[in-house]
Amino acid sequence: MAGFSFYCLINPPILFTLPSESPLSLLGSGKDSPATIRRARRIGELFVSHAHSNPKIIKPKKKSKYGETLSPYDSDEEEQLDDESDEDDDDWLLNDDFAEVAEYERKKPKSQRQTIVKKVVKKETVTSWEKPEESETEEDELDIDITRNASEKKKEKDSWRLDGRGKMSSRKYVEKLYPKLSEEIDIDPKWVPLLDYLSTFGLKESHFVQMYERHMPSLQINVLSAQERLDYLLSVGVKHRDIKRMLLRQPQILQYTVENNLKAHISFLMGLGIPNSKIGQIVAVTPSLFSYSVENSLRPTIRYLIEEVGINENDVGKVVQLSPQILIQRLDITWNTRYMFLSKELGAPRDSVVKMVKKHPQLLHYSIDDGFLPRINFLRSIGMCNSDILKVLTSLTQVLSLSLEDNLKPKYMYLVNELKNEVHILTKYPMYLSLSLDQRIRPRHRFLVELKKVRKGPFPLSSLVPNDESFCQQWAGTSVDKYLAFRQRLLLKEFANKYEKRG
Repeated sequence: MAGFSFYCLINPPILFTLPSESPLSLLGSGKDSPATIRRARRIGELFVSHAHSNPKIIKPKKKSKYGETLSPYDSDEEEQLDDESDEDDDDWLLNDDFAEVAEYERKKPKSQRQTIVKKVVKKETVTSWEKPEESETEEDELDIDITRNASEKKKEKDSWRLDGRGKMSSRKYVEKLYPKLSEEIDIDPKWVPLLDYLSTFGLKESHFVQMYERHMPSLQINVLSAQERLDYLLSVGVKHRDIKRMLLRQPQILQYTVENNLKAHISFLMGLGIPNSKIGQIVAVTPSLFSYSVENSLRPTIRYLIEEVGINENDVGKVVQLSPQILIQRLDITWNTRYMFLSKELGAPRDSVVKMVKKHPQLLHYSIDDGFLPRINFLRSIGMCNSDILKVLTSLTQVLSLSLEDNLKPKYMYLVNELKNEVHILTKYPMYLSLSLDQRIRPRHRFLVELKKVRKGPFPLSSLVPNDESFCQQWAGTSVDKYLAFRQRLLLKEFANKYEKRG
């Protein structure tokens, strides 16, 4: 006993609570044999873990391509802001230049981790209170069991899953598979099946980083669940090539269930009278649509279009097809501000503005200061009065989306200097402003001049309206092939002239 007291003074006992599933607590269960108990007393192991419970998600001091430190945090507020801030980027139907537009615990970097090093303290055998009741064979068997358990735990820690190729996916294997992605974030090997699947849609490592920054949980989805959801979107008409862009814009789609979310939104669109052939295009343009409640957000928007704006119920589906973003806008703000501006600036009656919205609902995205005013002022500067401007905008509302320097000004100069027309002709042929100067206006004018089919005086703008076949038959009196060959030579000549000027 004196020896034991002296031993305790040198090695004071460490008091701590072991979890029920820890190896040491298992050894001390009531059903263990005396040899097991004795063995547990002989071996003193300190079982430890990191000071925090969650694995490191983002490598310390790593920065995104935008120069900001990557964060594992993701909140609904940020997602909503993201959705609202860049909805107008979805408008690839027109490509306007000035369109307006579960909680996670903080993960500490390695430098801040307080890691308690595993220690194995082998105490001296105290023979005074041990009774050799079991044979050395039993003790050897226990040694083998403990060694086997430790080996299995190490194997489980080092390799977390079997991939589809039948190989064990360790961290080193994942780093070889996705080296660039591994530099940005710590990849859980459990994500690899999903990454492999998404790669079939053209997503690369840089795209996965974007998805991670935008919505980290999207990479934690089970691959079978993700496949089920994307297969459903493909089945309703979304093109395979559009999946990549949708996921970059709205990675949360991988979390939306088919039964409770996707089907309900598709059914809502069909209920508006939108043809099945257009559903996939609308979904691809506005993937954030799925993040809005059908009953609390989308249906009230449709009611506002009908009851407040004045769109006919039968025309709502057409309006949504032209501008799907209208479903996720604050229409009470966008409609009222633009209606009041056009009414005050041009004296536009309500019916005229409703016609504009019906023909070109994208105008509800356009900025008043950067979109409406510069174009209205340009039309005034070339001699058009407010009533003429209103006629043009009511007939061709997309004038508000055309570039001043690359479109409106060059066409006006060609109208006056080459075609010898007055500006007031635009009230009769507003579509002139929507035609391509290089592909339609100049080739047809030059072709008729070469054929000496043009009379003196203003060039007839009506010759620019029909398709190529009708133009050649009614105005040129020649074959379409001859006209197309002339246009090709003219385009090459114009391209050469522009190249020489730049040189």
